Amino acid sequence: MSAGFHGTYTVMVTPFAADGRTVDEAALERFVDWQIDEGIHGLIPLGSTGEFLSLTDDERSRVAELVIARARGRVPVLVGTAAESTWDAVAYSREAEALGADGVMIIPPFYCTPTEDELYHHYRTIGDAIGIPVMVYNNPATSNVDMLPPLVARLAEIENVSYIKESTMDVTRVRDIVRLCGERMTVFGGIMGYESYLNGAKGWVAVGSNLMPAAFAEMYRLCVETVDVDAARALYAEILPVIELVGGHRYVTATKAALELMGLAMGPPRPPRLPAAGADLEWAERTVRGLGLTVDGGQAVARA
Repeated sequence: MSAGFHGTYTVMVTPFAADGRTVDEAALERFVDWQIDEGIHGLIPLGSTGEFLSLTDDERSRVAELVIARARGRVPVLVGTAAESTWDAVAYSREAEALGADGVMIIPPFYCTPTEDELYHHYRTIGDAIGIPVMVYNNPATSNVDMLPPLVARLAEIENVSYIKESTMDVTRVRDIVRLCGERMTVFGGIMGYESYLNGAKGWVAVGSNLMPAAFAEMYRLCVETVDVDAARALYAEILPVIELVGGHRYVTATKAALELMGLAMGPPRPPRLPAAGADLEWAERTVRGLGLTVDGGQAVARA
């Protein structure tokens, strides 16, 4: 089961109308097409970058439905189905499966700081309720719990919990998960994509690929398929400004600002987030201009 998903997956922004009140469905469909045309390996709507906690249940359902339908099987779609309540996460996951999702990505409950036994019960209950793969998402900065490699190995015993997005700054986690889990768990990097590939990851769930899908997808080819480390290092230096731009609190706001500067308006974030302004907006402008990023006939290109 763990051999199915690999490559760079974009954890997608959710486009809103200019007032932020409604999902811009046409923009979402255009964005799906553009990402796939650019060569991205997979799409993940309703992650943190997709502002899933700021969407209603009806909006979550509609976004998942639109992305799955527009992708038309061209790339895998993993839907973010996280919730504080295990029962809610089960309901979201069952709905995603019914809509045709290829898998789900689930961060731990983000308020109650569950114990290891509670985390196992949470993921076991979800895994038993659906027939598609579950990607565990380890991000202690936002979930308040850190799933260390021994716990990940325990979660890998659940039949369809077979992927993890490891989103800490410690790439030895990738090494240790691979060592402890073997084929039972496929690792995707989060923040540290390039470094994670070099330590055995088979994928990268990236924020920056919202802006540069082709280049971020190429990193997988260079690190995993052709194993050209020198070329990968050079590409890493090229895309690092985007990785840095969308880091920290800017992962939604700077991404949306940069996409608008590139000619692909995705609307504002929803409060409490505010549109990028001041130094953050200047940073986005500097990055887009410095890399020459634009959208030209549906293609993102870097112009010298």
